[in-house]
Parts: sequence; C-alpha cells; structure tokens
Amino acid sequence: MVQPRYKRILLKVSGEALMGDRPFGIDAVVAKDIAEQLKEVMKTGVEVAIVVGGGNIWRGAVAAAEGMERTAADYAGMLATIINGLALQNALEQEGVVTRTQSAINVHAVAEPYIRRRAIRHLEKGRVVIFAAGTGNPYMTTDTAAALRAIEIGAEVLLMGKNKIDGVYDCDPSTNREAKKFERLSYVDALTKRLEVMDTTAFSLCLENRLPIIVFDLRAPRSIERAISGEAIGTLVSG
Repeated sequence: MVQPRYKRILLKVSGEALMGDRPFGIDAVVAKDIAEQLKEVMKTGVEVAIVVGGGNIWRGAVAAAEGMERTAADYAGMLATIINGLALQNALEQEGVVTRTQSAINVHAVAEPYIRRRAIRHLEKGRVVIFAAGTGNPYMTTDTAAALRAIEIGAEVLLMGKNKIDGVYDCDPSTNREAKKFERLSYVDALTKRLEVMDTTAFSLCLENRLPIIVFDLRAPRSIERAISGEAIGTLVSG
C-alpha cells in the first residue's frame, strides 16, 4: 500500500479518459479501473473528490461552432457530465466505495445539489464526492470547475487525468516526435512558454491560489496511486 503525500485531492477525469479506446461513450473497463484504484487510495486515508468532463458524449464548443446557440450547447455538455458522474459513481459503489454525486444544476432525482459544506462533510466521513455539471455556468469548462472545486474544498493537489497523454510537452507529441516532455514546471514557465496545461481561467485560479497541478496519463498502470504517493509521474506544475 502506498504512503500518501496528500490528505485531500481532487481528480479531474476527462471525458476522453472515460471513453478509453471507444469512439464515444463510456468504457466500462476504464471506469472499473479508476474505481479499483480509488478504492486502494481510500484505504490510505486520502480524501477524494472528482470532477468529470463530458467530451466523450458532448462538446458544447463544437456544437456551437456548428451553429447551435452557445449557452444551450454548454448546458447540454453539463448534462453529459452528469451521465459520466453517475456511471463513475456506479463503478465505485460496485467496489464498495461510498460515493455521493453533487451537481451544479438541479437534478434532484439523481444527484445532490452542490453545497460546499456538505461536500466537505462527505469527504471527512470517508466518502468519494463526484462534482458534476461543471460550475453550472455556460462558457466555463470542466477544467475551470476542477480548479474551482479543488480550491473551495481545500484540496492539496489537482490531478489532471488524461487519455494517453502522460504530461505537458513543448509541442504536440502526436505530430512531432521531437516533442519534449516536462517533468516539472513553474506556473511562470507554463505561462511564458504558452503551454496548454489547462484553459486560461482554470490555470489562473491555480496560480493565484498556489494549487499544484499534476498532469498524467490516467490509463497508465496504478497512475492515481503513484500520483498521490509523490512518485514522479506526468508533469508537476507548481510555484
């Protein structure tokens, strides 16, 4: 069992990571792997919150570019994150992990409303809390939601779980074999080099609140456990 470096974490699970190798939707094998890892993480006493993306089901920005009104497109994206949140909750509960899903928009039949103090209480009681529907506002990404919720609940690190992307590079590694991966970055370096760690609003929140970010491949073996132990995995962005 790993020795955790952090007491409370927030894990951002991208929709693409949940998609796995499928062209769209949710790969049950990937969801089960995440749940199994988090079950082991919980045994160490780490408090775990999760923000889920929705890109495996819907992308508001893409729909807006194709002519759909942007606000409506973004709300549709929030609903996609709720679907992902419920799927991940089910995978965790099948592993015996007590889980609560909180939504930034009202869907009382399937999720609690987001209430910061209630979320923190769930964490203190050893429950995983899944935050769905982003921030509840259009034009705001789930990266921004992850940074915001991490700061609100007092998480010590933001884990950015990607799909087959094992860190931050100086250019796109899928198109340039000479792309250089960074093991560690300061906030200033990430800004000056214009590296796409996350969207600008989310990054600004992390910078202003000195919240460390670890960008890593969620599909790598035992990736979450290794990240919370302090092992050099992915790219660490910090002060």
